[in-house]
Amino acid sequence: MLRRVAAALVVFFVAGSVVLMGAGQRAEPGNTLAIQAVPTVLDPTNPDRRDMGPLRFLAGWTLNSGDPDFGGISAIARVDDGFVAIGDAGGIFRFALDERGQISRADIGEVPAGPIPPNGGAVQKRDRDAEAMAFDPETGRFWVAFERANGLWRYDRDFTGSDANHAPDAMDDWPNNGGAEAVVRFDDGRFLVFSEAGNGPGSSREVLLFASDPSDADVGAPIRLGYHPPAEHRITDAALLPDGQLLVLNRDFSVVRGVSVIISLVDISQLDSGTILTGDEIARLVPPLTVDNMEAIAIEEVDGRTIVWIASDDNFNPLQRTLLMQFEWTGG
Repeated sequence: MLRRVAAALVVFFVAGSVVLMGAGQRAEPGNTLAIQAVPTVLDPTNPDRRDMGPLRFLAGWTLNSGDPDFGGISAIARVDDGFVAIGDAGGIFRFALDERGQISRADIGEVPAGPIPPNGGAVQKRDRDAEAMAFDPETGRFWVAFERANGLWRYDRDFTGSDANHAPDAMDDWPNNGGAEAVVRFDDGRFLVFSEAGNGPGSSREVLLFASDPSDADVGAPIRLGYHPPAEHRITDAALLPDGQLLVLNRDFSVVRGVSVIISLVDISQLDSGTILTGDEIARLVPPLTVDNMEAIAIEEVDGRTIVWIASDDNFNPLQRTLLMQFEWTGG
């Protein structure tokens, strides 16, 4: 995730950048829902721009809320006609957009169970640093991966409770701030878990392939692979396309280069031990395009079209935005 230190540096070094909230981005008068959405464009310097490689921009919003618990979105899922998003302080955000692109319902809550401090004491927000999520539409189950704890928790459809959790031995040496950053569930029950900074083969970042549910304590040892993100970037999330290829979000931030998000297309047809996955860059979000700390991606099929949703983590920083952007996949 983009650490709080980097977020603080934005205040001093990126003033005037498109990551900053623009004038007029406020909730509609009289809107009392927990979350509000304000439309935004892909390119403020060319509002008619739509194409970004094989992604065609359909719509975008800045999400706002008066609730201080809203923010830090690190993963998102399309569920029925709405969204479920998790935040890196343990928040759960449920909302839906109507045909006009306005929020029609919204709810802000907390994960009902998760990691606890290793030495006891009260649970702090840092103990619920959720960074990745997978969803199974058939069972309605969610899986959430937590950094620091280096484990996965399984929840029911309504997040009323967790019935399984496990910290796999293979994830034990992943860094506190560089652990599980993306979780992908296959229809056959396998899981891919990507580390943001854990060491993999050939200077890659480690990826684990579990043959079954990694939140179960009796899950077998995973196959160890690697992922090479684009230069200077780190993985922040990943989602499967209908053809089985993987779209991966990769993000870089520095006070010199600013914010850069690369979307890569990754072939995962070979998942043998020691394989190092690489991707082809298919799109790049950099200023003046609308961009922030993009950490969440979800894909759905609608009437034969493949829709890609991307959301950002605002780091609970008032100078950053929670963006939600909708694209159509036009690639082969």
